[in-house]
Amino acid sequence: MSFYLIVAIFMVGIWGLIAKDNLIKKIIGLNILNSGIVLFFVYIGSFQGTTAPIMEKGIKDVVDPIPQALMLTAIVIGICLTALALALVLKLYQKYKTLSISQIEKMSKDE
Repeated sequence: MSFYLIVAIFMVGIWGLIAKDNLIKKIIGLNILNSGIVLFFVYIGSFQGTTAPIMEKGIKDVVDPIPQALMLTAIVIGICLTALALALVLKLYQKYKTLSISQIEKMSKDE
């Protein structure tokens, strides 16, 4: 059941990137897509082991901490990418006074 929810989140993110014309909505779709990917990797990483990866004597069958560490890195990169995208959208809005991609393309061809 969890797998289908993760796939649904991923597909909503892809739909937001493809179907929406507003740049802010595309950035939100990109964030949802990133969240789906992070959830997928954490879900796949949870299949191995049952105990938290804390190093103590006698603890066996620990969860692999590598996917979790990689996903923390992916979260940080996603936040940085969002900040950069929002800064670029702000500059586009200041120049063209719109957030619609089709209108921005039309105005840039007219220049």
